[in-house]
Amino acid sequence: MLLDSEILAKLMGRQKNHSLEQAFYTDPGVYDLDLRQIFYREWLFAIPACEIPKPGNFVTQQVGAYSVVIVRGTDGVVRAFHNACRHRGSVVCKAKKGTSPKLVCPYHQWTYELDGSLLWARDMGSDFDPKEHSLRSVHCRELEGLIYICLADDAPNFETFADTAGAYLAPHDLGNAKVAFESSIIENGNWKLVWENNRECYHCAGNHPSLCRTYPEDPSVTGISAEGVSPQVQSHWDRNEAAGIPARFQLDKGGQFRVARMPLLDGAISYTMDGKLAVSKSLGRIPFADAGPLVQFHYPTTWNHFLPDHSIVFRVTPISPTETEVTTKWLVHKDAKEGVDYDLQRLTEVWIATNDEDRIVVEDNQKGINSPVYTPGPYSPTHEDGVIQFVDWYASHLTRCLTGRNLIAAE
Repeated sequence: MLLDSEILAKLMGRQKNHSLEQAFYTDPGVYDLDLRQIFYREWLFAIPACEIPKPGNFVTQQVGAYSVVIVRGTDGVVRAFHNACRHRGSVVCKAKKGTSPKLVCPYHQWTYELDGSLLWARDMGSDFDPKEHSLRSVHCRELEGLIYICLADDAPNFETFADTAGAYLAPHDLGNAKVAFESSIIENGNWKLVWENNRECYHCAGNHPSLCRTYPEDPSVTGISAEGVSPQVQSHWDRNEAAGIPARFQLDKGGQFRVARMPLLDGAISYTMDGKLAVSKSLGRIPFADAGPLVQFHYPTTWNHFLPDHSIVFRVTPISPTETEVTTKWLVHKDAKEGVDYDLQRLTEVWIATNDEDRIVVEDNQKGINSPVYTPGPYSPTHEDGVIQFVDWYASHLTRCLTGRNLIAAE
C-alpha cells in the first residue's frame, strides 16, 4: 500500500500522454487517496430530482465510508444528511429508497423531521437539548433537475458549473421528468478505467455495434477540443443556437466538466436500433427532433446524454481499487406512458448493451494491467484526447492536493 509521498513521486514522474502506472489502477493506498481527495471533497452527482418528487421521498447512497440520505422536505426542498443517528450512530434509513413522514432511527426510535432537526428522543433527561443533535448535513444543490452532493466540510465552488451547464440543461425541463428505468452494474475495474473508456470512441467500432448505429466515431464529436471541428458539427451548433438552444462546446478552465450538443449520424434522432424516436412525448422544449444529444460530463461521478425525447444519466461510484458501480437511469416525461408513448425495451436496449460491452472491455483492461509486465502505453492524440484530458485533470488535481495546504493526512 503506497504512502501519499510515494504516490506524489509517481505523479511528478509520470509520462505525459501515456496511461498511468499500474499502482494507480490497483493499489489500496491510491484508492484511499482517491476517496479522500476526490470523492470526499468534490461535488458528486447523486440523483435526478424527479426520483424524489414528493415530501418524504428519500434515497440513500454509499460513497466510500459515508452513507448519505437525500430527502425532499415538506417545503419541497431537497436536502442531504449523513445517514447516522446522533444518538449512537446507527443507520437511520436502511432502505435504498422509500417514503416516510419522518426519519426514524430503527435502534432507539430517535425521530427527525425531514429537515434533519431532532423531533423526539425518549428519556434523555432535563438538560438534553434536541437542537444540538440534528442530523449532520451534507452539502446539496439542485441544478435544473439534477441533485449534486458534497461531503467536504467546506464545499468547493459550484457556481461556475451551475452557471455554464444550467443554460444548456434548462431546455430539457428535467423537473418534469420521471425515471422510466434504472440499471446498476458492477465493473471489475478501477474507476479511472471506467472513465478512460468513456472518454474515447477509439474502441466503439470493435465493441459497440448497437451504439454505432446512431453515435458517430468522428473524433471532433467524441473528443475534448472545440478546435478543428468538422463542418457538420459547426453547422449543428449554429442551427441549434439560432433556435435559442445552447450548443457549442464549453470546457471548464480547470477541466472538471464539459457541455456540448453534438449531432448523431445522418438520419438518427435518438439512441434506438433504427435511430428513430424512443419516446413519442418529448421531454423538454427542444424545437426539433434532430437537435442531437447534449453530452455533459462532470468528474468524478457523471456523464450524461440529454436528447429531445428522453435523457440518460450515469453515475460512477468506486467500491474498491478494482471494482466500480455504474448506475444508469433513463428519464422520460412524467406524463409519458409505457406501452403508449414508449416501449421500455426499445428505450433501453442500446445503452444496456453498450454498458455491458463497456464492462467487458474495462474488465479486460484491468486484467491486463494486473500483469507484472504492464507498462504505461501511449494514447492516440487523434482519438484519445479526451482520455489525455481526464488523466491530466486527475493527476493535476491530486498533485495540487498533495503539495498544498488542503492535504488530508492519511490515518
